[in-house]
Amino acid sequence: MDTGTHVVMGIALGGLATLDPAVNSDPTLFNAVLVGTIVGSQAPDFDTILKFKNNAVYIRNHRGVTHSVPAVLMWGIAVSSVIHAFVPHIDYLHLWAWTFLAVIIHVLVDIFNAYGTQAYRPFTDKWVAHGFINTFDPFIFSLHVAGIIAWILGATPGYTWLIIYSVILLYYIKRYIDKREIVKKIHDYYPTTEKIATSPTIKQNEWRVAITTDTMFYVGSVENGHIQIVDEFEKIPLPDSPLINLAKEDHNVSAFLSFSPVYRWEINDYDDFTEVRFIDLRYRSKGHYPFVAVVHIDDNMRIMSSYTGWIFSEQKLQNKLLVSDSPI
Repeated sequence: MDTGTHVVMGIALGGLATLDPAVNSDPTLFNAVLVGTIVGSQAPDFDTILKFKNNAVYIRNHRGVTHSVPAVLMWGIAVSSVIHAFVPHIDYLHLWAWTFLAVIIHVLVDIFNAYGTQAYRPFTDKWVAHGFINTFDPFIFSLHVAGIIAWILGATPGYTWLIIYSVILLYYIKRYIDKREIVKKIHDYYPTTEKIATSPTIKQNEWRVAITTDTMFYVGSVENGHIQIVDEFEKIPLPDSPLINLAKEDHNVSAFLSFSPVYRWEINDYDDFTEVRFIDLRYRSKGHYPFVAVVHIDDNMRIMSSYTGWIFSEQKLQNKLLVSDSPI
C-alpha cells in the first residue's frame, strides 16, 4: 500500500491495542504502543532509501528482503527494543506484540496489490502479487480517516477499529470475488491462458489486465465486468543471441527481468548503436506502457547506457539514457 495508508493503519492499530487491558490501563504503555504501531507500519518500506542509489537497486530490492519472514521478525524486535530503551519500565512483551502485528499487517496488505512483495523469502524468491487491491484504495483510506475522526470526537477506539477492520475484511473478500470472476471470464474466452495479471484502479469498477496465452499477450481493461482488449502482441521468446545475452547482463535490464513477469521486447537498430527495450505490459496507462528497461549497445558490443523505471514520455526516456552512467 502507499505510505499514507500505512500511516493511518499504524494509528488504527494503536487504537485497536486499547482492547488489550495492559495497554488500556497504562497511558505510558499506550503511547509507546502507538509509536510502535505507527513506526512498525512503515518499517518494511525503509528500503525506499535505495532510490538514492539507483532505480535498478531499488526495483530489485524494494519489497524484497525487507518484507521477508526474517525481516518481519527483525523489524518487530528492533522497533520495540528502541522504543523500550526510552521507557524501560513499561511491559516489553505487550509493546513488542502490537509492534510486531503492525509489521505483519504491513507485509500482508502489500501482497494483495499488483506490485506485490517477496514475502515468502527465504523459502522462495517469487513475487507474490494477488492484484485485487489498488496500492491506494480510496475506500480503505477513507474508512481509516473516518475512524481517526471518530476517535478524536470521543468514540471508543478499540471497538471503533474492531468494527472498521471487520468491514475492511469483508471488503477484501468482495474484491477477491470480483477478481475471481474476471479471471474466470478470461479463461472462458481464452482457453489457452497461462497467466493473468490483474491491476485494480482507484475506481471500484475499473481494472487493468495483462493476459499471457501460449502464443499471445493481450492487454485489456475491465469496466463493470465487461472485458475489452486494447492491445495484443505476439508472444516471442527472447532469442539466445550475443546481443540479447549482453543486454540481460546489464544491471538495469536484469533488475527489470527479476521483477516483471509479463513483458514484451523489441530491438531497434540505429546508425551508431542498437537499442534493446523491454516493456512491462501490466501498467498500461493512457495508451502508454510506462515501466520499461532500455539498453543501448554500440557496434563493438559494448553497453553505452541503460535505464529502467517509470517513464511517461519518450523524450524523458532518451534524456535519462543520455545522462545515465555506463554500467561497465
